[in-house]
Amino acid sequence: MAIRADVIVLGAGMVGVGAALALQARGRDVALIDRRGAAGRETSYGNAGLIERASVELYTFPRDIPTILRTIFGTNPAARIDWAALPQTLPWIARYFLESAPAKAAAHARAALPLIERCLDEHMKLADAAGATGLIRPSGWIKAFRTEKTLAEGAIEARRIRDYGLTFDALDAPALAKIEPSLEGFAGAIMLRDPAACVDPGGLVAAYAGLFARNGGRLFAGDARSLQQIPHGWSVATDAGLVEAGQAVVALGPWSDDVFRPLGYAIPLGVKRGYHMHYRPAGNGVLNHPVLDVDGGYLVAPMAQGLRLTTGAEFALRDAPPSPAMLEAVEPLARKTFPLGERLDAEPWLGRRPCLPDLLPVIGPAPRHPGLWFDFGHQHHGFTLGPITGRLLAEMMTGEEPFADPAPFSAERF
Repeated sequence: MAIRADVIVLGAGMVGVGAALALQARGRDVALIDRRGAAGRETSYGNAGLIERASVELYTFPRDIPTILRTIFGTNPAARIDWAALPQTLPWIARYFLESAPAKAAAHARAALPLIERCLDEHMKLADAAGATGLIRPSGWIKAFRTEKTLAEGAIEARRIRDYGLTFDALDAPALAKIEPSLEGFAGAIMLRDPAACVDPGGLVAAYAGLFARNGGRLFAGDARSLQQIPHGWSVATDAGLVEAGQAVVALGPWSDDVFRPLGYAIPLGVKRGYHMHYRPAGNGVLNHPVLDVDGGYLVAPMAQGLRLTTGAEFALRDAPPSPAMLEAVEPLARKTFPLGERLDAEPWLGRRPCLPDLLPVIGPAPRHPGLWFDFGHQHHGFTLGPITGRLLAEMMTGEEPFADPAPFSAERF
């Protein structure tokens, strides 16, 4: 006999767990399905841990020719192109470039703003209920610059966030040294005050999943590709047997197309791959905040597992073998700047950021399949936005008045 639920949520990363909790809070019996049978083990595990309340501007494709040329010729540490995959990835990259035009990017950012404005509040509600506030530090994060020129450019960019009621501190080299005494080689920095930082992203997702379970939710190991439409809803095969529900949510991040493409949807989901490695602090070195080396193209964050060095974006096929190129490009530079000791991981971790060309997620109903809903494509902000997009989705699914206009996130925009 099949296991019954009201809603099946496919994917137990931050986005899927956020959706499951929001639906559960509205009285729905939710079955959460993940191929690992555990939460927070994939893309949500390996990020920089930022709950990016200050990200009112999107991660657009660069428009300046020098940066584009450095990326093409492989000298931009923040971005790498896998040339073997270019025939498959170039159409998506071209579309991303077009959607990054200033007027379009500004419109996309306005659409995302209601999500960004509420992201930290939604996280803190869940963290408090899950007993996980200790994993979140209201410390902000730092953008550090190696030259006076890039520091001045960063200050101009930072001043724009004041229009949104956000705050920052401009730090010269001595002021930065007081906050982060172990750093070397920076002309100054911008400290963004409003975001929060998580010291264990995978652990926070697991804590939220624990709250879901304590409230009666069920987590199953299963293959999302087994999703089938049945007369009164949807079913998916799990290790515990067939699970059936009237509604299903695709929240599989970069693997979402494994489900929506066989159903006939041509949503242009791409990936930006990234890597991380953990290090033991060298000597008496400390790091108090996540720090982005803007000129170097990498970020180092203090984590429970050690100092986590995260790379920029690799334009490659989702399932291609990992490449050592990005980490090898930035690790020597990071070692001169941060107190990085020995490596703590056997291999670099590879993650895949699920992106749409306009850098907005898909949130809402599947146009041609009643009872099927989408919640994926959160680009660099799945960890940040998972709980708040889960709320928006749940409001739509349960007939509440959505707190934000869902039209910009419709699958039909493509």
